[in-house]
Amino acid sequence: MTRSAGAVGWSQTATAWAFLAPALFFYCVFLVYPMMESLWISLFKWDGMAATKVFVGLDNYRRVFFEDEVAQRALWNNLVWTLAALVFPTALGLALAMALDTKIKGVVVFRTIFYGPGVLPLVAVGLIWAWMYNPHFGAVNTVLKLMDMRHLTRGWLSRYETAFWATFITYLWSHVGFPMVLYLAGLQAIPKELYEAAEMDGAGAWKRFVHVTLPGLKEAHVIVLSLAVIHALKVFDLIYTMTYGGPGQSTQVLGTWMYFQSFQYYNAGYGAAIAWVISAIILVIAIPYIRHQTKA
Repeated sequence: MTRSAGAVGWSQTATAWAFLAPALFFYCVFLVYPMMESLWISLFKWDGMAATKVFVGLDNYRRVFFEDEVAQRALWNNLVWTLAALVFPTALGLALAMALDTKIKGVVVFRTIFYGPGVLPLVAVGLIWAWMYNPHFGAVNTVLKLMDMRHLTRGWLSRYETAFWATFITYLWSHVGFPMVLYLAGLQAIPKELYEAAEMDGAGAWKRFVHVTLPGLKEAHVIVLSLAVIHALKVFDLIYTMTYGGPGQSTQVLGTWMYFQSFQYYNAGYGAAIAWVISAIILVIAIPYIRHQTKA
């Protein structure tokens, strides 16, 4: 009887692995193998085409943090971008979710309008906003002129002091819809009885928000903030299409600098090292946060 049970267990295990095998095969071939190959390449000085590679060990990683001033500027821009992405899209998404968590007429239309930019390709978003920022015929300067505010018109993407934040505003416009939808789903899952009980206890709107709404959105916070960090650290499309890392290197981020090194300057090994720096930062920040929030 014991042998029969053991045989059934082995049979079930074999069946499970048989179902997993096709997906596992493609996962290993198209994800795990390229990752390990890029990690191996990051240890070499290689132009991506030569038959031979020069082993340099961790020199490419040392170069990122201690020798390459552009990479250091890109890393700083990534960190600033990430902090801003944690605050502004998240806070605005929560505010919109609370404003649209009603049954007023037309609320579905407003939800669609605010979520719409989030489904557009970022390359298209970048091109659209680059035209809007055009100093001669762009919508931004045109509106400022119509409002008799010509002193504020400028080349938004060609000036050191405005290019970075002008690009981030585009990011904010395109990324506020997703947290809004997640928070809206979280708000609708909070029992209304909790608000009624808090109100009966004399809690005002702010106390209800702090002690009922925020704790009730715990699962939504985990997803929103984790994805905000990941998306911010691997930002590429908007920078590439709007500023190309300029003016100078003022808007350069690790994603664009990795691309330039790998495919324009033919430093495949160094580009792979930058890619792994991005991955390591994401893992160091995101994993502890997710584990802490899911255990709490």
